[in-house]
Amino acid sequence: MDHHLSTPPKNIETRELWMENAAGFIIMEDIMKYAISRIPDGTDQETRVKIKAGIEDAIYGLCMMMDGVSGTLQNDEYSLRIQHKILLEYKDSTLEEIDTLDGDGMCMGLHSWLEGDFGNEPIVETENTDN
Repeated sequence: MDHHLSTPPKNIETRELWMENAAGFIIMEDIMKYAISRIPDGTDQETRVKIKAGIEDAIYGLCMMMDGVSGTLQNDEYSLRIQHKILLEYKDSTLEEIDTLDGDGMCMGLHSWLEGDFGNEPIVETENTDN
């Protein structure tokens, strides 16, 4: 997309929440907006609302997997799960890594992200429109 990441907060607790909100920003930009853009032109408003609700439900399902609520297969001996990590990288090195199972909860964040609220710390730099 056309966004530039803001500089991460220095405070580690603030930065961890910022990273989770940044992951939510990516989910909204790269999944939600993409899916909505795929709704055919000319779709009536009632159907469009239902499709958007289905998209939101699918993203909530993804967030449940990221929180460890769902997304595991197992038998008496083996288990298989999908692991979700948020990585903050500086140049070519990983600066910080969050396993979403250990975070504040992607499902909790989703309700704010759907409203465009990604926390108090800016996720992306605002574009300068003064040219």
